[in-house]
Amino acid sequence: MQPTTSIMIPASPGGSAAMPADVLIVEDDPIIAIDFEDRLLGFGVRSVRTVGSVAQALDAIARRAPDFALLDVSLIREKSFAIAERLAALKIPFVFVTGYGAETSIPAQFAARPRLQKPCSSDALEAALQARGA
Repeated sequence: MQPTTSIMIPASPGGSAAMPADVLIVEDDPIIAIDFEDRLLGFGVRSVRTVGSVAQALDAIARRAPDFALLDVSLIREKSFAIAERLAALKIPFVFVTGYGAETSIPAQFAARPRLQKPCSSDALEAALQARGA
């Protein structure tokens, strides 16, 4: 039996049908944000925007609504739930990303939303994008 290898194949110019075209990353740690951005672009996402605060995220959404968003739950001195409320109102899929695991308190209206545990594997991140936060 041949061993299988994982090869990253560049996305087609039109992007992957299973991937959102424009992703908003809300993350206050620049190293984590860069890691997410690199992986998203590797999956075939065409546009990745990164912001580090609730105000910046709401402004970015108002200027151009993303197709999908990754929301770090705990930003510096604030939580990302106002962003989640705005995305939900616009019917834009998103997932929460947290380094705090199950002990992170999520408001009841978002309790069923998918979460990625930091650090997350590329497989988990790609699956979240393909599922579109469903």
